[in-house]
Amino acid sequence: MKIVRSAEARQTSTPTATMTTLASPTLGEAATSVWRVDVAPDAPVGPVHVIDAEQVWTFLSGVATVEVDGRAATLGAGDTIVIPADETRQVRADRATGFTALVTAAAGARAALSGTGEFQTPPWIA
Repeated sequence: MKIVRSAEARQTSTPTATMTTLASPTLGEAATSVWRVDVAPDAPVGPVHVIDAEQVWTFLSGVATVEVDGRAATLGAGDTIVIPADETRQVRADRATGFTALVTAAAGARAALSGTGEFQTPPWIA
């Protein structure tokens, strides 16, 4: 059994969001990574990218538009979206509310900016 105390959670900030890793292999013994994504109101739009593993996003607050392979859906608090592996995606926060979501993916999942083919494991998944 591994307990990850809030003081041990790892935060990674990008220009568009802050990811707080709650469980991952580098935090100890997890085969699945779980992280919280916080996007402030008026934050820039996140990049179009691909992940080589399924992701599950559950929105806790705010509103976001998630585009997956050209199909868009608006999600809010309590909504969950399952995004298949290898599909192009982009998450845009509502400018007025931002959002907070819990996300999970297989440990070691790799991401690449759309069109680059350069996959790497983001620090919040590692």
